[in-house]
Amino acid sequence: MTETAKVRSGDRVFIDKQHPAAYRALVAAAEAVRGAADAAGLDRSLVELINLRVSQLNACAYCLDLHTRAALRAGETTQRLGVLAAWRDTELFDARERAALALAEATTHPADAAAGATAYAEARAALTDDEISAVIWAAVTMNAFNRISVMSKHPVRKSPVTPAR
Repeated sequence: MTETAKVRSGDRVFIDKQHPAAYRALVAAAEAVRGAADAAGLDRSLVELINLRVSQLNACAYCLDLHTRAALRAGETTQRLGVLAAWRDTELFDARERAALALAEATTHPADAAAGATAYAEARAALTDDEISAVIWAAVTMNAFNRISVMSKHPVRKSPVTPAR
């Protein structure tokens, strides 16, 4: 396989493969964020909901696939995953989760200042300073990974597991 074949898919460059040191630095940052989330008391399931919601907003198929599986491993239910895109319209998420999801959305779309101010006010009422920081960092790093996968057009491979009928 040529060097070009290793880092391309069609007309897209896999930027994570083209500059692996930069990608490893982002992975290291994500690991630090995971540690901060753990230290702040955010459970893995909530972090995966944040990852998924940010990936939904960014239309990142690769990250949606990856983090859906991670959320299920973390104990998340298929019902909650199925309605995550409409989380505001259901009672399935508690106040803390709702505050985290709103803050993650505001981090993903910072140009909407009014939504950002509302989200931050909700976060202040439901989350500690450490949790707010960890939620924002989780959204920031997920946004970065989304940009890498979307711009590289990382493929979603068919899962070897067949769904139950």
